[in-house]
Amino acid sequence: MLRDFFRRVLALIKKEFITIWNDPKTKGIIIGMPLMQLLIFSNAATMEVQNIDTAILDRSQSVESREIISRFENSPRFRNFYYADNEAEFKNKLDSQKVQIGLIINNDFARNIKSGNPASIQVIADGRQTNSASIASGYATQIITGYGNETASSNNSGISLSVRNWFNPNLEYKWYILTVIVAMLSLVTTLILTALSIARERELGTFDQLIVSPLSSFEILLGKSIPPLIIALTLTMVMTGIVVLFFHLPFSGSFLLFMISIFISLLAIVGVGLYISAICNTQQQAILSVMTFMMPAVLLSGFISPIEDMPVFLQYLTWLNPVRFFMVLSRGIILKGMGGEDIIVNLIPLIIIASITLTLAGRTFKRKLG
Repeated sequence: MLRDFFRRVLALIKKEFITIWNDPKTKGIIIGMPLMQLLIFSNAATMEVQNIDTAILDRSQSVESREIISRFENSPRFRNFYYADNEAEFKNKLDSQKVQIGLIINNDFARNIKSGNPASIQVIADGRQTNSASIASGYATQIITGYGNETASSNNSGISLSVRNWFNPNLEYKWYILTVIVAMLSLVTTLILTALSIARERELGTFDQLIVSPLSSFEILLGKSIPPLIIALTLTMVMTGIVVLFFHLPFSGSFLLFMISIFISLLAIVGVGLYISAICNTQQQAILSVMTFMMPAVLLSGFISPIEDMPVFLQYLTWLNPVRFFMVLSRGIILKGMGGEDIIVNLIPLIIIASITLTLAGRTFKRKLG
């Protein structure tokens, strides 16, 4: 019985691969378009930043340090401030992406200000968010420079400013955009292929043959899901190899964990794609439905603007968006070498979303068969 099950599913999988390969339009979608978009987006996308969260390690604990911190607190550019007691706590705020930048004020800050010697403040930015890091560092530099000019005019002192960017030291914008694009294109490819699968059968008139075949509804769904997953995983490996070899993007994390993250993310998207395909009668309807889903999914993923800048109700809505979590995983694993605990935290919502979408797709498909 189990052997017959695998034989039927493998036959359907083989049929799906042949159908995809023999369709020139589909081949263009899964091969040409992702590679072209990878090159275009890596040079064309831009972003803007607001509401910057900041970690502060104030070793000085003086009137002077509190004065400069108050200038950050009174700035409309900065929002939440987290005060760290030690370097480990400060580092954790940046590692977990709870903040965009951090300020370290040395313990001799007040003494140097009073004695007229140069005082130093270190600004550390999260280079995984290249555009955010650059803009946030610029805002911080303006505030610190302004305070330094005032103290210099009163007692001939000044502030020596040191800015560092973690995970992307030179703020290479392509590092950020390429990690995002690899994730997004793999998700888009999976969504399009799964959304077209059942709709294509209906449009070509072969769906009735599937219904009267020995295949159960579960076997049909399984056969329709596996080919897009294999194609998307293969495409992701190819694109990752391209960005590492040709764009010299450092891959800091575990490739195995990266592929596991991709697989779970794609499962969530497969459920969405199969649901779209089950309710659409033509491929044109399926494509329009995919575009309807992808636009808000991209906007709510943090790709165009940080999630922290969105209205509160939209921030909660992003928890239903699998693209959001996979973008965090792709950036974190590739640029930072994200650890297992942080990966699990982002994989749990993806597993829940995958369970919901696949269940919804299965029930919708069974109802359509009935």
